[in-house]
Amino acid sequence: MDRADRESFSSIKEDDSGVAQTFTTTKTSSYLNQSYGPGTEDEEAITDGYITPPEGMSGLETQPPGMLHGFVCPCDGFQGWKGINLKGRIASKSFGDLRGLGHRWAWDTKTTSTGLNVLSSPAEEALVVKVKGVYPAGQAPIERLPMELLGSIIDQLATDIPPNGFTARNIDLMSLLLTSRGMHSATLATLYNNITIPRSRIFRKFLSHVSEHPALGTIVRRLDFAHFNPTGAGMTARERAQTLNLIPETLLRCLKLTPNLREFLAQEHVDDDLDAKVIQTLLCDLPKLKALDLCACSSGSFKDAFSAVIDASPSPLPETLPIMRLSLHECTVLPAKTYSTLLPRLPNLTHLDVAHTRITDSALQSIPITAKLTHLNLSKCSFLTGEAVVDFLTNHPAAKTLQYLNLGMDVKSHEMLSSEDITNLLPVLPSTLRSLSLKGSKMNTEHIPLLLPLTKHVEELGLGRNLDLSDLCNLFVPDENLELEEQVAWVPHSMRYIDVSDLSVAQLDLGTLFSSRCPVLQSTAAPLEVLELSSENFKKLEKSPAVKRVGWTLTEAGRRYWLVRVKKADEQPDTGAREWKWGASFWGMRKVPVARAEVGGMYGHYMFKR
Repeated sequence: MDRADRESFSSIKEDDSGVAQTFTTTKTSSYLNQSYGPGTEDEEAITDGYITPPEGMSGLETQPPGMLHGFVCPCDGFQGWKGINLKGRIASKSFGDLRGLGHRWAWDTKTTSTGLNVLSSPAEEALVVKVKGVYPAGQAPIERLPMELLGSIIDQLATDIPPNGFTARNIDLMSLLLTSRGMHSATLATLYNNITIPRSRIFRKFLSHVSEHPALGTIVRRLDFAHFNPTGAGMTARERAQTLNLIPETLLRCLKLTPNLREFLAQEHVDDDLDAKVIQTLLCDLPKLKALDLCACSSGSFKDAFSAVIDASPSPLPETLPIMRLSLHECTVLPAKTYSTLLPRLPNLTHLDVAHTRITDSALQSIPITAKLTHLNLSKCSFLTGEAVVDFLTNHPAAKTLQYLNLGMDVKSHEMLSSEDITNLLPVLPSTLRSLSLKGSKMNTEHIPLLLPLTKHVEELGLGRNLDLSDLCNLFVPDENLELEEQVAWVPHSMRYIDVSDLSVAQLDLGTLFSSRCPVLQSTAAPLEVLELSSENFKKLEKSPAVKRVGWTLTEAGRRYWLVRVKKADEQPDTGAREWKWGASFWGMRKVPVARAEVGGMYGHYMFKR
């Protein structure tokens, strides 16, 4: 079957209304809210809860079609916002009319007899007083704040992911656009700073706006396709291709119109639109680009396009690239040469996600010594050897500031870390580490004492094979065989999540786990709140009353299963948000985020469901 004819992906986002590890899942992107208005029957009506006006509509847009706006350009007879009636109702409750509209970033507060806007003097500004309890137009205290401060306030109203149901995304920002001229220009910066493209027609509208008003393109800092859903309303792949909404040519034109782009986030549903010219533009022609995420892009055309840029002679790539955060998560088709070519050109690298790729030992060692890695994901990299990975983490200067390290493997296909590798690795891991996954590695009881120092600062820990419940207990309470002084000096752990999915039913010993003599599920194990289980253990516990009795519950998403502690009413709530998570709230993420944003769409799928 043609890749473009795939069904809609399963979109996922965190649900903070219940216990941890509870997600909202839909079969299509959460942006597809299907709010239809009277007489709208085609796909064009689906735009974040708003009805799209017919193409070619002129005059004032009193109900904006989603978050993507151009400048407001009223007709010549415009008498002010208050004069607009919509079905007998006033469309705006603005405190002042708009006068002297111009294509400017700031709205001046005084108009001369010639019609030109001029700035008020400090003395005049000091005399601003209310008239009949209302400030003059443009003179409200909030409008007179510095643009940087006002913009930061308005940024708090923006949402990365739309709410459930039919509520429009960023509806508060839409209202601000109609408040006054100053608020309109300040809100434009927030609306166009981070652009999320859920559907190809939304991309067409955005491209149309920035083509008509190129100044808007200079505001854009992030282009986010993580929620992109390629399926149309009854359209075939050929029909979607013929619409010419999102194709390599239009995407390239979009990148040319956003010269200040800092973050480009894509995923497998747009990989066919990333041709050689687009790839070269991303790598060579955007000097301010700091984050590049091509999660799960693995089509043949994507491979050919990327290889064309890497193999070109002479190489179009500069000696150094500005990218600091790079994710090629699950880009399984890219050849090893891709990594040996790109990584030496990233002197400022901080985030690297190359999970399930063909990165090699030599490519890993080629990372410049000036890099300061905080997030590193090498999970399922079958071309890496355990000895080389341990050497990199031990001796390479870039690995001394790690906060997130994922070395998890699927033992059914490859084993990277042997028992000796684990013994050599654990003592050299930095104290900055907050998340460590050794899933699939060959562990034993002798590794528990080496893990204990890490449990004092690590919040997420993934354990390997060949352990049992007694080994797990020794991470929470001191060994009874220790001297009394050592037991008294015991330092409590900081772990909130432990992955024990490599432990079988016999190794985890569910009967003992739920007994009062086992500390793992008791209050003595606090702040532990999540245990990740294997599907075998999860099925054993699904109908067990013991789970609820001890104050825990079971949750699942995709191929992952969790045992989660239920918070008591008098317990201090913890959202789970951490600086090193970059926007995620829940525990056990398996994909490195390269932009600070709420978790959702395909990124949520790869982060928490796989």
